[in-house]
Amino acid sequence: MSQQQISLPAKLINGGIAGIVGVTCVFPFDLAKTRLQNQRRGQQVYKSMMDCLVKTVRSEGYFGMYRGAAVNLTLVTPEKAIKLAANDFFRHHLAKDGKGLTVFKEMLAGCGAGMCQVIVTTPMEMLKIQLQDAGRLAAQQQKPVMMTPTKLVATNAVLSRSFNSGMVISARRAVSATQIAKELLQTQGIQGLYKGLGATLMRDVPFSIVYFPLFANLNRLGKPSPEESSPFYWTFLSGCAAGSTAAVAVNPCDVVKTRLQSLNKGASEETYSGVVDCVSKIMQKEGPSAFLKGAGCRALVIAPLFGIAQVMYFVGVGEYILDNSPLRLLGP
Repeated sequence: MSQQQISLPAKLINGGIAGIVGVTCVFPFDLAKTRLQNQRRGQQVYKSMMDCLVKTVRSEGYFGMYRGAAVNLTLVTPEKAIKLAANDFFRHHLAKDGKGLTVFKEMLAGCGAGMCQVIVTTPMEMLKIQLQDAGRLAAQQQKPVMMTPTKLVATNAVLSRSFNSGMVISARRAVSATQIAKELLQTQGIQGLYKGLGATLMRDVPFSIVYFPLFANLNRLGKPSPEESSPFYWTFLSGCAAGSTAAVAVNPCDVVKTRLQSLNKGASEETYSGVVDCVSKIMQKEGPSAFLKGAGCRALVIAPLFGIAQVMYFVGVGEYILDNSPLRLLGP
């Protein structure tokens, strides 16, 4: 199946389904990653990914591992669809006379895809991180603390203070993504939702530059012949291998992004004025190893997520849906 013949609605359906399935499968690992990355030296609540997940289930219940998942499930459809469709668009326009792309042009296509996706990724990550990290802050303040899966009581500093004021409010209240988004828009405007945009670009553009060319070349190795497509399992494994490699490569940028986008701070946790200030303080107080926090979790999240995404994309689930439903009217 030639990617150049895939309709835009099919690309959106493929990316959306892949994102929803992938997020549902791996979200607990993403929550553990966020909490581990936000821990400071001397204030560790969790020793490892498994310790984080076990303590989360004990204190917040099973669905506590999916705190913030609603935001991801809502926005991951446009995010993944934009990422995959943009890469395909750029690859198509960079190709000449149907010839294969050079690695440099594949990297350019990935760069374009990464720059496009941050329109959705930044606010999605902003809201998700606040909800994911609330349990860590609550556990840090009260040990033990029991919370129901539906009403996590957390310190919601964003609702009662200005950004980067350094003041921690001890008032405890239930929060939701809608409340956080509303407060950010009222107090900071649209830029409030795009806090950490620069760090998100620093993470997602290099990720796409590494991921897409690596996936394309790994997937090409599994083709029985130049005219045939790679088998199902090879596409999945290629997506997993490329995703995990790219995820670990850009993990330092992900740590910086997570720290910058975390509005709620625990006792004695420093604030950051920007990317340079964040990198400098992490190096001084925690050392270089801090930039690898959550790297294993991130690899476990990204590998199956992009493996599933590429399988959906290359198998053509979106095309099948369009061809066998009234949605075919949206096709080319």
